[in-house]
Amino acid sequence: MRELLDPMAASVILANLLLLACSRLQVGVTLAAIQGILLSLAPLALPQAEPNLYLAAFCATALCVKGLIFPWMLSRTLQRVKARREMEPLLGYNLSVLAGIAGLVLAVWLRGQLGLADALALPATAAFMTGITGFLLVIIRRKAITQVIGYLVAENGIFLFGTLVSSHAELWVELSMLLDLFVAIFVMGIAIHNIGQEFASINTDRIESLKD
Repeated sequence: MRELLDPMAASVILANLLLLACSRLQVGVTLAAIQGILLSLAPLALPQAEPNLYLAAFCATALCVKGLIFPWMLSRTLQRVKARREMEPLLGYNLSVLAGIAGLVLAVWLRGQLGLADALALPATAAFMTGITGFLLVIIRRKAITQVIGYLVAENGIFLFGTLVSSHAELWVELSMLLDLFVAIFVMGIAIHNIGQEFASINTDRIESLKD
């Protein structure tokens, strides 16, 4: 699978740009799920990877959590709050894509500062860009559900970078981060559901306008 590492990284970068360009929330959830599936297989494609039971179990766990459980939770939340689109983002979709391209340039520069092996150049760039994309989604989108997707995408970037620079024995740290993110998404999902029941909108800028 080593020859698949660069195509996986390129697909992750493309998913980042599509996330910044799309307005449909379910499409965003699907893209985050695809990204999570790709990243969960990345440890198997590393040049230093030695397939064994531990590595297979780790990848299977990451795939279930990132590619299945998180997207399922977000999809159920979307159905409950009956949200379909991000109508009025703080930054337009064309400008969002341009910001993503700027993030890609920044990611290339950051990767160059680390002096990683050539075989890890594109995956490291994808990791940095994925983290930047996640934070952009949190900052420039109004709907709480899109911001949750942003947190998930940002963690995907941290996961990929941790996979590239850590030995497999240390990847249990990533599982603890996944657990933290699971709790965060679970809590935010409940909050979004309750907000959707009480108010006509789940736009965070309108929630901020509430007074005691």
